Amino acid sequence: MKKNRIKKFLIVSTNVLLFGFIMLVLPFRNPVEGASSSDYHPQSFWYYPWGTSITHKGVDIFKKKGTTVRTAYPIELVLFAGHMPGKGGNCVITLAPGWRLHYYAHLDEVKTHPLSIGGTIGTVGNSGNAANTPSHLHFGCATLYPRPWDIDNSPHGFRKCFYLNPIPQLNKAY
Repeated sequence: MKKNRIKKFLIVSTNVLLFGFIMLVLPFRNPVEGASSSDYHPQSFWYYPWGTSITHKGVDIFKKKGTTVRTAYPIELVLFAGHMPGKGGNCVITLAPGWRLHYYAHLDEVKTHPLSIGGTIGTVGNSGNAANTPSHLHFGCATLYPRPWDIDNSPHGFRKCFYLNPIPQLNKAY
C-alpha cells in the first residue's frame, strides 16, 4: 500500500513539474496592451540606486492610466490579487510557466481574483509608492528555484539568483 502511494506521488509530482516547464512554449507577450519597446528603459532591470527599493528588480512599462494589463503568458495562475500596503499598491502575483512568479504592481484597478487563469488582470496606474510618478506597470519576474550563476558583484547581486530580467523577453514580444 505504501509503495503505491509513493509511486503515485512521484508520478503526479513529475507530471506537475514537466507541465510547468512545457508551458514555456506558450507565447510571451508584453503585459501592457499596445506597449512597445519605447515604453520602457532597456537598462532599468537591477538599476541602482532606486529609492526605497534600493535596487530596481523589474521593469517599468509606461502607458496611459487605465490601459489594460493582462498576463504575460496566456496561462498564468493568479495567486494574489489586491492591495499591498507600501511599495506595490494594487498588484497581482501569478504563477507563470517555468515555475516563475510574475509581479504586476502599481495597478490603477485590479480586475481579477485568486485562482483565475490568465487574461486581463487590471489597468495601468500609479498606486503604492508610485503615487508621484507617471502611470506605469512595474513588471517583475522571480524564480522559485535559485540560479546561482546569475549572482554578481552588483548591489544586492546575491539576490539575482531569484530574480529574472524580463527585458529580453519583452524585446522579443513584438
